[in-house]
Amino acid sequence: MMGLFGKSKPADPKEQVQEWTKKIRKEGYNLDRQINGIKREEMKVTRSLKEAAKKGDKDVCMILAKEVVNARKSINKLHTAKANLNSIQLQMKGQLATLKVTGALQTSTEVMQSMQSLVKLPEIQKTMQELSREMMKAGILEEMVEDTMEGLEGEEEEEAAQEEIDKILLELTAGALGAAPDALKDTLPAAREETPEVELDDAEDDMEEMKTRLEALRS
Repeated sequence: MMGLFGKSKPADPKEQVQEWTKKIRKEGYNLDRQINGIKREEMKVTRSLKEAAKKGDKDVCMILAKEVVNARKSINKLHTAKANLNSIQLQMKGQLATLKVTGALQTSTEVMQSMQSLVKLPEIQKTMQELSREMMKAGILEEMVEDTMEGLEGEEEEEAAQEEIDKILLELTAGALGAAPDALKDTLPAAREETPEVELDDAEDDMEEMKTRLEALRS
């Protein structure tokens, strides 16, 4: 807002904190929607995995189990982000209380730590970077929070470990699959050679569609 003689009017600290809280709450709702969306896709993949296990399609089961592992990792990551957002909201309430007593906002290491974690999450990265700039100007953060872990994101999204996939297979197929990698061939029913190629193509198309939906939800 412009004041007299073209100078910018200083932002009201209370209004700033309230605006930040509103934005943080909105991002929390967005994360909830993403979590629910990934859970729905996970349920679909789980049903397909169980059907594939009944048919003895080991390769299909392995691919779908990996999708379940990745979906659960994404959900856990988003839940952690929600906890950090809630932490910042509590800190904002504390800032309002401090403002009433001292008339100024205070530097907060807790907010800094939460922001450093949140700015790495692609889903809310842009909003968190904008908030960090505003909070630094207001004196809550000592320095600008940047995405310093960009190079490590790929490592976190590596292929799911075989052990985790085996656990999913064991969990979802009641032990028919996933006891151990070497035991899969022995525990699976023999694949039906007479299965038409058209059915296999359809199954692959279904898997690709599910993977695409999951990737879209996680991005």
